[in-house]
Amino acid sequence: MNKILPLLLLFTFFIKVPKKNSQFIARQGQVTFFSYTSVENIEAKNNQVLSIIDIDKKEIAISMLMRAFVFKKDLMYEHFNESYIESDMYPKANFEGEILDFDKSITGEQTRIIRGTLTIHGISKEIDIKTKIENSNGSYLLTGDFITQVKDFDIKIPQILASNIAKNISIKFRFQYKPYEK
Repeated sequence: MNKILPLLLLFTFFIKVPKKNSQFIARQGQVTFFSYTSVENIEAKNNQVLSIIDIDKKEIAISMLMRAFVFKKDLMYEHFNESYIESDMYPKANFEGEILDFDKSITGEQTRIIRGTLTIHGISKEIDIKTKIENSNGSYLLTGDFITQVKDFDIKIPQILASNIAKNISIKFRFQYKPYEK
């Protein structure tokens, strides 16, 4: 028995137990924005948003192409990309953050704050976003919304149009994550 114990310990040392993957990916996340104006509401949707979360590290990263936003009118798309966001110079918006007080052992729903840096139009801003996190059958769903101001990202609006563009923009998001396979 004494000879078997060291052999058993040596054997267990060299066996690698597969570690559960803590990274999850959303390849087709959704971000929408809405701006109320007296002339015409402006709304757009982007269904091609990429996001990765690391549950163990409580980190999240989001990246989206600005030209992937879809508008009801082609002229809105053109103005958004050429005049306001300047998508040729600033093709992407990014967010990197940390999920505060997140408990990965909770199944079901929990509401947490995600604190991080949002970069749009080449300008970075620290923000906190209240987010609903649902853990179900080995996947995660993150949803939420927040308000941001156009001036925070140095987006220039011509004076003649200033009364037609809202100063606050409402942003909603929905990300369905699945385990990341390398």
